[in-house]
Amino acid sequence: MTAQNVPLSGFINVNKAAGVSSAREVAIIKRLTGAPCGHMGTLDPMASGVLPIAVGNATRLFDFFLSKRKTYVAEFTFGIETDTLDATGTVIRQGGAIPSAEQIEGALPSLMGEYDQVPPLYSAKSVGGRRAYQIARSGGEVELAPKRVSVGRFALSGEVNSGVFRFEIECGAGTYIRSLARDLAALLGTYATMSALIRTKSGPFEIENSVETRELSRENIAASLIPADSVLPYPRKVLSSGEEKKYLNGVPLNCALEKGEYRIYRADGTFYGVGTSDGTILKSRLKLC
Repeated sequence: MTAQNVPLSGFINVNKAAGVSSAREVAIIKRLTGAPCGHMGTLDPMASGVLPIAVGNATRLFDFFLSKRKTYVAEFTFGIETDTLDATGTVIRQGGAIPSAEQIEGALPSLMGEYDQVPPLYSAKSVGGRRAYQIARSGGEVELAPKRVSVGRFALSGEVNSGVFRFEIECGAGTYIRSLARDLAALLGTYATMSALIRTKSGPFEIENSVETRELSRENIAASLIPADSVLPYPRKVLSSGEEKKYLNGVPLNCALEKGEYRIYRADGTFYGVGTSDGTILKSRLKLC
């Protein structure tokens, strides 16, 4: 099968390898499909795990995934801190105390729920039109404003090495796991840096169903393409033949649908896109196919 035969709308649930950039993985999918592509939430190069990549018209769904929850398995090394807050950075503090598992478990509830988190100095946050990491690397001063984040689960799995503890984390979009390491250590009166990170879930995409890009080719990538409508958590609305003609021409439809978003299908069952209902009128919000 050639790239031209591959369906041009859907998702590839990539299991990003550690040590490569999210942009590299996107470029591979783009080359194999010959279609526009984009990821649904970046992963730092040192991290591995779930990186959903939209293909073709599915890239239009980026905003629909902004608020999706994510889960991680992370390792924090206590007693040291780097400028990047992860293992890729330069050590700027060391010799801090190594807390016990009991002390860590006692501090975790303070970082669960919602709290104001300061992003890492080395991050992609925009400051005066420049990325924070660009300013930091050039020796400039960076002051990042705290952002309200949501942490639903922050559980200690155990000590995997001397001073290295593993955690299971479930959180909302925009949460920096590196900052969680820093903030947890601060509560314990010491330092910490994130030494490993695996994203195990991003919205509906799970690591058990992911694929590594090294396993993909032009001949087999179609088998890994996930239809866009299968990952949208909205009710299904099939248009009648009369409704279809109006709807596809941009005419709002009278409806008795509850308020909210809907997956819209043509009369023949073909997925069309996303519609929104205010309880009385159904309007087209996004065309995908």
